[in-house]
Amino acid sequence: MKILPVEKIKEADAYTIANEPIADIDLMERASAACFAWITEKLDAKRDIYVFAGTGNNGGDGLAVARMLQLKHFPVQVYLIGPEENLSPSCKLNFHRFKNIAPKSIRFLNEDEPFPGMHASDVIIDSLFGSGLTRPAGGFSASVIRHINDCRALTISIDVPSGLFCDSSYKTVENPVIVEADYTLTFSPLKLAFLMPENDIYVGEWQLLDIGISREFIDGTAVKNYLLDGQILGPRLKKRNKFDHKGTYGHALLICGGYGKMGSAVLASSAALRSGAGLVTLHAPASGVPIIQSAVPEAMMSIDSNERFISYIPDLAPYTAIGIGCGLGMNEQSQKSVKLLIQEAGLPIVFDADAINIIGENKTWLGFLPKNCIFTPHPKEFQRLAGKHKDDYDRIQMQREFSFRHHAYIVLKGAHTSITTPEGECYFNSTGNPGMATGGSGDVLTGLITGLKAQGYSSLDACMVGVYIHGLAGDLASAETGQEALIARDIINYTGKAFQTLYGKF
Repeated sequence: MKILPVEKIKEADAYTIANEPIADIDLMERASAACFAWITEKLDAKRDIYVFAGTGNNGGDGLAVARMLQLKHFPVQVYLIGPEENLSPSCKLNFHRFKNIAPKSIRFLNEDEPFPGMHASDVIIDSLFGSGLTRPAGGFSASVIRHINDCRALTISIDVPSGLFCDSSYKTVENPVIVEADYTLTFSPLKLAFLMPENDIYVGEWQLLDIGISREFIDGTAVKNYLLDGQILGPRLKKRNKFDHKGTYGHALLICGGYGKMGSAVLASSAALRSGAGLVTLHAPASGVPIIQSAVPEAMMSIDSNERFISYIPDLAPYTAIGIGCGLGMNEQSQKSVKLLIQEAGLPIVFDADAINIIGENKTWLGFLPKNCIFTPHPKEFQRLAGKHKDDYDRIQMQREFSFRHHAYIVLKGAHTSITTPEGECYFNSTGNPGMATGGSGDVLTGLITGLKAQGYSSLDACMVGVYIHGLAGDLASAETGQEALIARDIINYTGKAFQTLYGKF
């Protein structure tokens, strides 16, 4: 799914109006009807609803939703922020439509009167400002937003929480004032702001509503940001043929584990096997042999002569993909092994955990990377690689620049894990849940990506399929265990079901 910047979303709206064709007021009615359907499914008709509407088309959306709720006998009170003469044409039309059916339930709110009293049991619908906001909320509007937040009522924002920028960080503003929504009902195409961790407190749980914006326009618009979905992943999945054999699906090498950290190696190698790799070999310290041979009998072993840590790199000739870092440690000989691997691999490497930390301390090695390597850092590991960032948008830009400069793929782990490419594109994941914030989850991802790479997936496809399957397996597992009880092994156990689910989408 493409993620469009705000100026392109405006163009998409205009193109839809001109070419469907459909009047602006009717497109607004379509959007409002989608919001109304969601709200009435979630709420009962006994809760008092307060709609705060601005003077633009976002306010028009709120007024139309209020009218629909009023006609279904929900107790609705509407407050307009701004004079009637400032209403946009479609907003003005919806103002009169509501006023005609409930004249006592709508009024203009101004600075000379007290704010309405609301309780935590009430519902607030925020439609003050939409995606076109170009300056911070200030003055009376900011006071209204503060009041909305102070009430602690269930708050539903339409399209965008009022005061939030869609394509840049609020951290560039001194003392920003933004609605803290519990839910945001946003209209397709998706806005970048909803995928930024810093905005979670404002966006809450978001729901993407399809209101029929021109597919022709969206398909023809070049973008740099995407949300991973079946449309993107479907053509990239490799189908298995009847006469294939284990050699068809490659041989993955994982260089993982250290004394006291062999669990990382168990998880990574198990995940590589579950990814579909034909063969998986684990190079690990000698002390890990009984653990690996018992816990992962399907994996072969390359046994390091050192009992406690990785001290050298094995012959790389048999392998079609290499992953390194899980449970590796920062021992000097292990660091030298990472350097030697970079120099000798001759094929893309998947770097995780301590392998990333080692490179972060030896940045000159980056100049010797094979093309199309993959890094799978969490935010702190990425900071060690690329430096500190000012905000989440700045970090995404740094991620793009790192990918471009080193012709590498960065998988920045987190909610909506982001994958950047050497071409400057960024893919955000749409699967996964907070239960996956557990030790070993990253080791599973490294194993999955390495296993996919071994099967002949390109670096980009291995990243995208691996990240999506990892999150989907976590979602399937959490549905069974709950998020609190989810552990990394559960993700592995549900990987097969995740693949079946993904294939079932096509």
